[in-house]
Amino acid sequence: MNKLVFFLGPGGAGKTTLAKVIASRRKVPFLDMDILLRPAADAIMTLHGLDPADRDSAEYKKLCRNLGYRITMDAALDNIGLDIDVFVVGPFTQEANNPDWIGSELSRIGRSLQDVKVKVVLVGLANEALYLERIRGRHSSLDDWKFRHWDEFCASLGNRSVQWPLPASSIILIDNSNPNIEATITAVERFIYDLPN
Repeated sequence: MNKLVFFLGPGGAGKTTLAKVIASRRKVPFLDMDILLRPAADAIMTLHGLDPADRDSAEYKKLCRNLGYRITMDAALDNIGLDIDVFVVGPFTQEANNPDWIGSELSRIGRSLQDVKVKVVLVGLANEALYLERIRGRHSSLDDWKFRHWDEFCASLGNRSVQWPLPASSIILIDNSNPNIEATITAVERFIYDLPN
C-alpha cells in the first residue's frame, strides 16, 4: 500500500525542510504547494495589480489559494495513481478541518483510505520568537506580508489538528524547535515508515 504523507503547519515551522530531507533519502516525489503555485500566483497577482510576492493577504487567498491546493493535489493524486509514495507540503488549514476532504480527494482517482496509507506530520515551533527567527532566516520576499502584518500572521500559529478519519497512529505532532534537526528527521522518518525506535 503506497503512502500519501502530508507535512502540515504554519509558515516557518520547517515542514518543507523535513519533507525535503526525507524525500531525498527515500527518493519520494516531493510536492510543495508554494513551489507548484508560484508561477501562476505571480501572474495572477500581477494581472490584478497586486504584489506578486504576496502569499498571505485576503486578496491572495481569494485569487490563488484554492488553485494552489488543486494543482498540488492533482499532482499528488497522479503519483498515487502510479502506486508510488508521495510527500505533500502546505498549510492545508481548511482541508485538515474537513473530515470528508481526504476521502473526496482519493475518490477522484477511484481510491479510498483503505487503498492508500495516509499519514500526517503536523509541524510547529515552541513559540512566536522561533517563528520570527526562522522566517527572517529564509530571506524570502514571500514573507514580507508576514512581517508587515505580524500580529495577524501570529494568529495562525496555534496548535493544529486533523479531522480526517485516520487512526491516531497515522498522525504525529512534531515540535521542530530543536536545533538538532537530525534527531527530528529520524523521528519523522520512523513514523512514516513504521520503523522501530
